[in-house]
Amino acid sequence: MLTRDRRALMLPLAALAAFFAGEALASWRAARMDAPVLPRLFIGMVTGFVEEVDYRQQGSRFVLRVSEMERVGPDAKPFRLRLTTRGPPAFAAGDFIVAKARALPPAHAALPGGYDFARDAFFARIGGVGGVLGAAEKIDPPETAPWSLRLFAAIDRARNTLALRVNQAVGGDNGAIAAAMVTGKRDFLSDEAREIIRKAGIFHIITISGVQMTLVAGIFFVGFRSALALFPRLALNYPIKKWAAALAMLGACGYALFTGSRVGSERALYMTLILLGAVLADRPALTMRNLALAALVVVITEPEALLGASFQLSFAAVAALVAVYEGRSRLPRDAESKGWRGFLAQHAGSGVGGALVATFCATSATASFMAYDFHELSPYVLIGNPLTLAVIEFFAVPAALVGSALSAIGLDGPIWAWLDLGIEAIMRLARWIGSAPASNVPLPAFAPWSIVFLTLALLSALLWRGLIPRLTAIPLLALGLAGAASGETFDFAVPPTGDSAALRGPSGELTVLGRHRNAFAAEQWLRADADARETPDAAGRCDKLGCTALARTGAAVALVLETEAFHEDCARAKIIISPLYAPRSCAAPIVLDRAKLAQTGAVTLRFEGESVRWRKARAPGEDRPWSRAPKPRGGAAPKQGQDESADD
Repeated sequence: MLTRDRRALMLPLAALAAFFAGEALASWRAARMDAPVLPRLFIGMVTGFVEEVDYRQQGSRFVLRVSEMERVGPDAKPFRLRLTTRGPPAFAAGDFIVAKARALPPAHAALPGGYDFARDAFFARIGGVGGVLGAAEKIDPPETAPWSLRLFAAIDRARNTLALRVNQAVGGDNGAIAAAMVTGKRDFLSDEAREIIRKAGIFHIITISGVQMTLVAGIFFVGFRSALALFPRLALNYPIKKWAAALAMLGACGYALFTGSRVGSERALYMTLILLGAVLADRPALTMRNLALAALVVVITEPEALLGASFQLSFAAVAALVAVYEGRSRLPRDAESKGWRGFLAQHAGSGVGGALVATFCATSATASFMAYDFHELSPYVLIGNPLTLAVIEFFAVPAALVGSALSAIGLDGPIWAWLDLGIEAIMRLARWIGSAPASNVPLPAFAPWSIVFLTLALLSALLWRGLIPRLTAIPLLALGLAGAASGETFDFAVPPTGDSAALRGPSGELTVLGRHRNAFAAEQWLRADADARETPDAAGRCDKLGCTALARTGAAVALVLETEAFHEDCARAKIIISPLYAPRSCAAPIVLDRAKLAQTGAVTLRFEGESVRWRKARAPGEDRPWSRAPKPRGGAAPKQGQDESADD
């Protein structure tokens, strides 16, 4: 208030206030979600309430709210575990079970700057992941479950019942996609089908996106308003439009709860509620201000979502669509208008032309985030997206609402057959797109700072009014593209577990060293290297003690899996990798053992002549809630040549 009339002072103060508010929100969220994490492998009996069950083609995955763990004290037991079963589970959400489990701490990033599952697990309060050994048994709970757990467990049981019904009625991968469209349950889908829709750039077809949420809210709004209009006394004397908007808000909330609350669906729900709230307040609905309010609600409730791909893609796409809508509203409405504005008004303002323009803008807005987060682009997405949206609009959403209602009386079969027709059409298209030349373009990892300038370029193009201010996006885009082209390559990569490694071979392609391949780590390495292969070739030779290979420079590399191999390998290898603690007498120039990797996290090396360029996932002394700094082993000082300054 005091600086409102002094804009030169108000703007920096507002920026500082926003920065410190963000810091406070992030700290509050981290403190609220903080829960113990397994420090090492756990094998033993666990008991707890099942919160959620996801059925798969074989077995299932479920989330267990832990009550007790064998040999783990109350202060050290995780709040939740995510476990899998080999066969169909003999329990459902809400049951109290006892089982023998094998669980590990959530995995950290396999590559510096890569996806960190441990971060997502921390904010979900999941302290371990693994599987059930044997069969889980339902037992009587020692106490009644909290009301919130009982509520969401009942919703999950209903979702699974409907998902199983839809999957069986449609069958195959089409049934899995139908179940995902209707209920948000995605684990029925085969790896082959996932790859098909990923290559076609339409992976969002199996997610509950803003399109579904908007259509559901629209159906509720129109339906309630039409029903109320049947009563003349209500229609003439009361604001039935506002009543319909309020009822549609309740319907949208119920749909979001039933389909699972994820960042994408939460963003869509918040935007829908704000849009319908604008109807209640007699305000314009589809505006950038309302989108900003939706983003603010997400950031306040889940500030960690800001760095996630779901948040970035969702808001970028919707911001582009809102910008297109606002641009259309400023076009001349006279059909005889001349010039480029008249041309746009006649050919790109509505109908097929408008849909194509909106799709092009939304796809362009999300392209930088797709490339940065997933290291790939799908050039034919402009073909797949409009048809995918048509399937969602004419098949998926009506089938979800009508089929769910009719399933209670067993008359839903024709509805799922109707949905199958739409899915079959989109899958045929996806297979055609996936087999087309250059259907999926792999891209190398960007420089980390590039996404900042690419985001600023997008915001400049969408938020500013007028051509001149929007031209500021051009230099920002140029800087972002320069960063995208200057991402560092690597010749050698080691995950934080130290049980495998990636080496660049003489041909320039990455190979994997290790007896047991870490499939997730290998996928991350290949994607970051713009390598389209599904699996890399094996490097070197392995025996029961470990593996050996030669780096691109000719340096000997040894992966030590048994303690007795250290004596020989430390004497001849230039680089030692191991999930074990290496002896302090190890003379290798570079030792990446358990202690070192606990300090650095995942590591990449780039050989530049006689020197080595390091990149680490963890900065020296870094201590984050989901990645705690390691405790010193016995107070011993680091081995010479292995401290942080020597590495860099």
